[in-house]
Order: sequence, then structure tokens, then C-alpha cells
Amino acid sequence: MAVEESVADDYTQDGTVDLKGNPVRRSKRGAWKACSFIIVYEVFERMAFYGISSNLEIYLTTRLHQGIVNASNHVTNWVGVVWMTPVLGAYVADAYLGHFWTFLISSAVYLLGMSLLTMVVSLPTLKPPSCAQPTASHCDKPSTVQLDLYFGALYIVAIGIGGTKPNISTIGAGQFDDFHPKEKSQKISFFNWWMFGIFFGGFLANIILVYIQDNIGWTLGYGLPTAGLAIATAIFVAGIPFYRHKVPAGSPFTRMAKVIVAAINNRKLPLPREAKELYEWDLEESTKKKKFRMEPTPTLSFLNKASIQTGSTHSWRLSTITEVEETKQMIRMIPILFATFVPSIMLAQVNTLFIKQGTTLYRKVGNFSIPPASLIAFVNVSLLVSVVLYDRIFVKIMRKFTKNPRGITLLQRMGTGIVIHALIMFVSCLVERRRLAAAREHGVVESGDQVPLSIFILLPQFILMGIANVFMEVSKVEFFYNQAPESMKSLGASYSSTSIGVGNFLSSVLLKSVSNISSCHGGKGWIINNLNTSHLDYYYAFFAILNCLNFIFFLVVSKYYVYKAELSDSKKLLTESCIESNNPH
Repeated sequence: MAVEESVADDYTQDGTVDLKGNPVRRSKRGAWKACSFIIVYEVFERMAFYGISSNLEIYLTTRLHQGIVNASNHVTNWVGVVWMTPVLGAYVADAYLGHFWTFLISSAVYLLGMSLLTMVVSLPTLKPPSCAQPTASHCDKPSTVQLDLYFGALYIVAIGIGGTKPNISTIGAGQFDDFHPKEKSQKISFFNWWMFGIFFGGFLANIILVYIQDNIGWTLGYGLPTAGLAIATAIFVAGIPFYRHKVPAGSPFTRMAKVIVAAINNRKLPLPREAKELYEWDLEESTKKKKFRMEPTPTLSFLNKASIQTGSTHSWRLSTITEVEETKQMIRMIPILFATFVPSIMLAQVNTLFIKQGTTLYRKVGNFSIPPASLIAFVNVSLLVSVVLYDRIFVKIMRKFTKNPRGITLLQRMGTGIVIHALIMFVSCLVERRRLAAAREHGVVESGDQVPLSIFILLPQFILMGIANVFMEVSKVEFFYNQAPESMKSLGASYSSTSIGVGNFLSSVLLKSVSNISSCHGGKGWIINNLNTSHLDYYYAFFAILNCLNFIFFLVVSKYYVYKAELSDSKKLLTESCIESNNPH
């Protein structure tokens, strides 16, 4: 009897199954045993992605002979699509295929796009001839066919990433059972180490692949990321026997639409005084459907009218309390999502303007020439060091004061990241003023020649960006996943990628608008191809002010945000274990 109870306790309680739909035992599948494959996958996949994206600005300006504003906008538009398509990937996973199959099919599309990119940069007929001094006005332009092939391959990659990105993080987090205190505790660390894998892969790309692209050739520089992606996919497949899977719960967009329509239909009806009079599955039915019941909340009370029982059982006229609360939760996160757009704009500058600044500076260390995009490696190094210090030291110290298992709340962590972003732009403004002063001192303003100032003067802004990512990007991923309803985890994860996508699109809009407005009435403009006559310092100062305004907005929306209630008493047990670990007997 005791053995049977032990076996029963070993089965997960969160509804996860194997690929055949059978319940799974936590001793056989999931947890860190499964996540080790996922984190290693993320290292190789991110190495492939950053191997293309980090040096994309340089490729567009030196090989496709585009101007700075045009190239920067192409980069941010593509990155924007890369981070927006996960919304579609999340929808397909939640509504139809499930996380695993959506991810696997998208991986094949991703690999196809990378292979096409490698072919386009390798064959002479598919790219314009090389130019000794590649500028937009003195070199042969690529043909329409050459541009279409290159950007077509890029956007196939974006489609592939759209299906892999939201689902790999959801698959990873789904390896931990929220109803099991120990596994719930491990999930908190998973997001830190998952982000560690992302930036470690980026670090390898920015150190190795960027150097190869700048000094050996683009064929090998693109071929290696493609091979890395193939290795990453193989590693993920090798872990299949150890994964737990969640059954698709149907389209979250349809469920949310049904709640809103039902609430509108019942808008003239009064809400009952007792919440128990609202419609909800009974306990047996919710257990059978593997649904997590949620209690009604007073916020957004208009939507509660969707659960008023009028005699109709049509799904567009009657929703359960749980469906209403799921919809509320996704809506409640939207103001926080808006507050993350500005930090995402700042993040977009790393792959564009920060790198172009590097091309104007002295890059020699002995006989070695530092590729400008390699400076992104310092973002990765800074993050890798900071995430370990945060997880191993900062969290433990803060637990003693806050009794919070995370050390500080997710919103406090995000707010700290916004402050650091404002600091980054202030520092970037000062550094750019120093660079412009050096250009004037050495008479290279009009010529646009190299400024005799070390490229390492840019290090502070890259290092601070890594620290900011530990606070903003890691907590953003965890916040939107953690706060999303159980049946909408992929959609919640896509909020994080949507933030980066919108930020990149907004970066394109701002760059184009500022360039046009500042060049009105005969002015040279803040951002032109010759950065020595530009005023990036003004642009960065504008961003510093924008961050400060965004911080005020964030304080307001976070003050009124209500965290989602936990599904079980795991958080209480977790908190108690943290207190005990900090107060040993």
C-alpha cells in the first residue's frame, strides 16, 4: 500500500503527459534532467541567431552598400519581425499543435532559412561586387533579385524563430510542476540559467563568428551558425525521452473573445451579490478537463458579467469564472507590457548605432583588429557574470530582508532595469560627446576618417547593458510566463518577445523621424552617414529623458498591478523553506 502511494505521489499534478498522452512520473521525466538539453540547445541556437543578427548592420553597409539610417532600419525591422512572430507561434501551439510539434516544425523552417542565407552570401552571382570603400554613394547597388533573395531568406529565418522562440521557453518551464514545492523552487532558477544559456551563446557568436565574418569571410561566417543550428536541433531531439508535455488548451484568443462578447451581451444585467451564483465548472468536471479553477476578483468587474447564468449555454453567451479570470489576467499585464517597450528600444541600439560608433574608432590591439560587433560580447560577459552574482548572492541576501523567495519582486526587478537603461543612455551621451570632441581636435569631422580614440571607450555602455538585461530581460520573461494563466503560457511568453519586437519597430520609427525632423530647414541632421558630423549625443540624451518618463509610467502601472494568485500553497511552502534556510537551527 505504501509503495502504491509512493508511486502515485511520483506522478505530476499539473496535467503534463508524454507524447502518447500518458501521465508522467517526475522521477522519470522533466526537471533539470530534461532542462539540461533545453539550455544546451539554447546556447547553440542563440549562437546561430546572434551570428547573423550581431553583424547584420555591418553586412548591410559594407556588402549591400546601404546608408546608416537605411541599414539600421532594416536591422530593427527584421529584429522586430523576429520578436513579433512568436505571437503567431504561440497561437498555433496553444490552439492546434502543442508546444513540442510547433517547435519541431518551426526548427525545420528556421534551418531552411539559415541554409538559404549561407547560399546567398556565398555565391558571387547572388551579391553585389566588393567595394574598396563601401559607402552608399560610391559602390554598385545590389540588384532587386539579390536584395529579394537575401531579405527573403532573412524573413524565412524570422518565421522559423516565431515558432521556436515562445515554445522553447514554455517547454523548459513546463518541466517543473507548480504543485510540487521543490520543483517550483527550481523553476525560479530555471529562468536565470535559461537566460544564461542565451547570452553565453551570444557571447560565443560575438567573439568567434563576428571575427570570422570580418576577417576570413562571410561564407564561413554564415556557414558555422547554420551548422550550429543543426547541432542545436539534434541536441533537443536527443532529449525527447525526458520531456514532459502539456496538452493544447485551445486558442487563447478565441476564449478571450468569447468572454468579452458574453460580457457585452450581458452588460445590462446586474451582477449577483454572491460569486457562487456565477457560472463555473464543478470540481469533478474541471479535474476531468485538467483545468485550473480560479476564484473571481473585483478588478475589471464588467467582465464578470460573462459568467451570469441566463439559461443559455452557448459558449459565446456564457463563460466560466476561470475563463473570465484568465482573460482579466492577460489584460492586466498589458500596461506592464507597454512599460517594457522603451527598454526594448534601448536594446535595439546595441546592434545598430552602438556598433556603427565602433567603426569610427581606433580598433587595433597590436596586429589584431577588433570587429566592432565583437563589443556585444561585453554585454554577454557582463550578463553572464551578473546573472550568477544575482542568483547566488543578491537573491540570498535580499531574502533575509524581504522573505520573498525571489529576493525582490519581479516588478521591482524590472523597475531597477529601467533605471539602469536611463543610466546607459546618459553614459552613452557623454561618451559620444567625447568622441565628437576628439574628431574635432584631430580634424576628421568632414572627412569622416577614423577618430584616434580607442574603441574601448564604448565599453561602459555595453557592460551596463548586460547588467540591465539581468534585471529587465530575465524578469520580463519570468513575469509574463509566471503571471499568464496555466492554459495561456505560450501567449504569456510571447508578451516578452512582443515587447522586443515592438521596441525594434519603434526604434525604426524614432530613428527615421528624428533623422528627418533634425534635417529640416537645411540642417545636417542628428544621424547621417558621416557620424563625425552627426549628433548621436543629442539622440542619446533624448533616450535618457524618454527612459525617465517611462520609469514614472512604470511606477504608476506597477502600483495598481495585482499579482496572480498561486495555483496551490507551493509559494507558501517555498517561502517557509527560504526562511528556514536563512535561519538554520
